[in-house]
Amino acid sequence: MNRGQRGKLAMATAALGIGLLSVTGCGYINPQATTMTYAASDGTQANVGPLQLRNMLIVSGGEDKPGRVIGAVYNSSSEDVTLVIAGAGGSQTQVPVKQNSYTLLNDSTDEAILSTTGGNPGSLVEVRVSEDGTNQNATFKVPVVDGTITDYKQYLPAGSEPTGSATPTSTPSPTGGADH
Repeated sequence: MNRGQRGKLAMATAALGIGLLSVTGCGYINPQATTMTYAASDGTQANVGPLQLRNMLIVSGGEDKPGRVIGAVYNSSSEDVTLVIAGAGGSQTQVPVKQNSYTLLNDSTDEAILSTTGGNPGSLVEVRVSEDGTNQNATFKVPVVDGTITDYKQYLPAGSEPTGSATPTSTPSPTGGADH
């Protein structure tokens, strides 16, 4: 190999090395997304003592209407506990959670209903949760949804139907005939 070829080979090797360093350098300064914990669904999450609340949200038709809290509550303790969820205007509901088990609020026969939601659908409302096992509590924000998403319509509590009409009404034509 002559001197010119060795120089080109050295430059190509250096360029390849710099290229590899720049590609792997991104991982050095940017955190991996897979190491971050987040709520991957519509609801939010929180931990209160031995309880882990996941995918928590409120289904309601309006701010001053009743709202049903849905989500999952996991109890990692060796004692049965009661979860208390306090919302706006002094409204609250209680949910029993068995030891080393979970309760799905959307499948529960004892519905977790707040008498007042405190926010319109599409907003975040602040709720305070506490449990009686270790007497710990936390405050976090929960989204409010309504029955416009078909999957949530079945969870609207009685008296919480939206006030607006979801179906358009027909208007008579100026000629008095049928709409075309």
